[in-house]
Amino acid sequence: MPLFKANDVSFISTKASLENTVEGHKYYAVPDANRNNKFNLIRCCLSIGWFVLSSRPEIIITTGAAPGLFGIFVGKILGIKTVWIDSMANVEKLSLSGNIALKIADRVYTQWEHLSTPKVVFAGNILEE
Repeated sequence: MPLFKANDVSFISTKASLENTVEGHKYYAVPDANRNNKFNLIRCCLSIGWFVLSSRPEIIITTGAAPGLFGIFVGKILGIKTVWIDSMANVEKLSLSGNIALKIADRVYTQWEHLSTPKVVFAGNILEE
């Protein structure tokens, strides 16, 4: 990953099996969570909160859902820069989490030009060459 070569980058995911995709970087698996599983929401929030508190990153960049939203929230409380990149699957509107992130993240990006607004930045999508 050339973009991250000069930086100390850590990855957090709900999928422990993806660790081998980011060899050479720190990788942490957290419990998966969504609004339908309150217990896992609490576990996930505590795991993300502990990671952010203990590692104090300079910036948090996330592509979403509940774990990413927790990271953005804790990061903002600690004065950490935060970036939300809404999923490219959300073609018609920002995701629920993306709309919440819009209120707290320093920057919010969409991968769909027609969803851009003064607060939601379009900078291209991952399918373009």
